[in-house]
Amino acid sequence: MTMKKPTKKKRTNLADSLQHTGYLAVAKTRAKILKVFSLVVPMRKPVLLVGENACDELCDMLINEGSTNVFIVTDAVLNKLGVPEKVTNYLQEKNIRYQIYDGITPDPTSKVIEDGLQHSVDAGCDVVLAIGGGSVIDAAKMIAMCQGNNCQPKQLIGLFRARKPCLPLYCIPTTAGTGSEATIGAVVSDDETHQKSIVVDTKMIPLAAAIDPTIMQGMPPHITADTGIDVLTHALESWMSVNASAETDYYAAAAVKAVMHYLPIAYKDGSDLKAREEMGIAAHYGGLALNKAALGYVHAIAHQLGAYYGTPHGRANAIVLPYVLELNRKASEKRLAILAKKTGVVKDSEPTEHSDAELADYFIAQVKSLIESIGISPIVRDMQSSDFDHMAKAAAKEVRDTYAVPAYMNGSDIKDILMRIKTASEMANHNKPVSD
Repeated sequence: MTMKKPTKKKRTNLADSLQHTGYLAVAKTRAKILKVFSLVVPMRKPVLLVGENACDELCDMLINEGSTNVFIVTDAVLNKLGVPEKVTNYLQEKNIRYQIYDGITPDPTSKVIEDGLQHSVDAGCDVVLAIGGGSVIDAAKMIAMCQGNNCQPKQLIGLFRARKPCLPLYCIPTTAGTGSEATIGAVVSDDETHQKSIVVDTKMIPLAAAIDPTIMQGMPPHITADTGIDVLTHALESWMSVNASAETDYYAAAAVKAVMHYLPIAYKDGSDLKAREEMGIAAHYGGLALNKAALGYVHAIAHQLGAYYGTPHGRANAIVLPYVLELNRKASEKRLAILAKKTGVVKDSEPTEHSDAELADYFIAQVKSLIESIGISPIVRDMQSSDFDHMAKAAAKEVRDTYAVPAYMNGSDIKDILMRIKTASEMANHNKPVSD
């Protein structure tokens, strides 16, 4: 009997299957290592100061710790708006020297960080204070780490590459989004490709963070929306992580509950200080959760949308999140059902005989409804199918190297999400009314 040779398509499918099997083995091994690390390695939390006097309290803290020359890291827009003045005026009253560096750009590159580092070294600063959103805080963390270790940013890319502590570091977030003021990570973009790399090290955890709602109240609605969904994504991916624990569940659930309730309020009325404060705390809690439970495919794919098409990070998360929730629904339905009850998405007064699958579906529907209600467009402009192979590989590598997800995707799954985003973007653009 003559044996038929496998067709090219079958050989390709077999190769893909074997490759995915190897990917799963490496990813699951790394996830287990990360879980052991999170359990055995001490991971301190920043001192959290909350309220309208939080900035003054933060300044008092760094002064009492012996700091005499503060390197303030911010961006040009915030500096022009006078946001750092709440801090600089107080430092002047206390006769403390400071230098302002406002050269931070969105998704800061190694060159941006190197420039900031040089300014800090030249000025002889002995403490770093970040005043800004996630990009500013990430850059400040890298500057403090590089100055403390006398090295360049590229030398720190990866896991636990620093040998010495960073310069004393404090943070004042101006957005309720990344939770970077609480995390062990920072994102650095390549100067030429703008591909993002992750630096992870417990040494970069700030000493303290001030959540001041008066600083956040000037955030425009679209930034409030984008950064708010970033908080939600951190919390959801931490909740669904296989490395989740009782501790991370507490922070993740608290963050989800706050976002579902307070984000629409902050979006509609930026002057609502209660909503701003609660969103700031939620962002911090999301950062604490992801420190130990980590993230997942939403962030991995969103990072590619940012690198290739310049999509703001929070908005990219909002676009990708519904697709990943759908793919994870079966693997995470019990956990999502618990979260729906714990966060009040399903009220105690409602019937309780729903199955986990029904509750998970309802929760996902509520997340989609929230994203739509705060005006986030699902559009990513100028997506090219020819980019998708490289984007899928980069996203898969990020998950394999860093995260512990409930279900692993293959390259086709990731490319399918990208194609669905592209199709939805084209349809939304086509249906958009033409303005006069």
